[in-house]
Amino acid sequence: MKKLLFVLLVITLVVSLFVGCIFVTADGGEGEGEGKIVFASDRDEEDFQIYVMNADGSNQTRLTNNSAWDVEPCFSPDGTKIAFASARDGNFLIYVMNADGSNQTRLTNNSAWERSPCFSPDGTKIAFASDRDGEDAEIYIMNADGSNQTRLTNNPGWDRAPCFSPDGTKIAFVSLRDGDAETYVMNADGSNQTNLTNNPGSDIGSSGVHLFY
Repeated sequence: MKKLLFVLLVITLVVSLFVGCIFVTADGGEGEGEGKIVFASDRDEEDFQIYVMNADGSNQTRLTNNSAWDVEPCFSPDGTKIAFASARDGNFLIYVMNADGSNQTRLTNNSAWERSPCFSPDGTKIAFASDRDGEDAEIYIMNADGSNQTRLTNNPGWDRAPCFSPDGTKIAFVSLRDGDAETYVMNADGSNQTNLTNNPGSDIGSSGVHLFY
């Protein structure tokens, strides 16, 4: 049974790693992404690319086009930008582009694995996961232009899938630090890291965790 649960966890993690998340901008957004859903798809070739569509599924439009995977897109709160992870430079790094696909810009630049970008509610910060400082992925935060990249977590198990609370004061994430995947929350500066689920099973969704209140 434990072996089966481990296999199911691995499958879930693979899905979350390569398919990415689906996000809908708020109706009050002012950018190109207002009322849109952004997602990753391999419908046109073997490599996943970023697409956008209306909330009713109409007008599905491809935004990225390269020979590597582009995944895990996330709208900025005002709908003008999309952060995403791309392997176009050989390893996954964090990029940002305009909501219409223009001005695709790399924000991180190293030989590490960097994924799971998430904008803060005010659009000034991006949280993400990276293994730049070792084998295990940790949670980092940076300004929306890529400056001031700062590590928030530091432990032997990987931490992934960060997500800001609506007021920007908390970050939820998934961690393996206790031996299985659990949902944690911490202050936006990395302090007060707390296990919320704390049980023998694995608590993880295909798109990480989300905070609502």
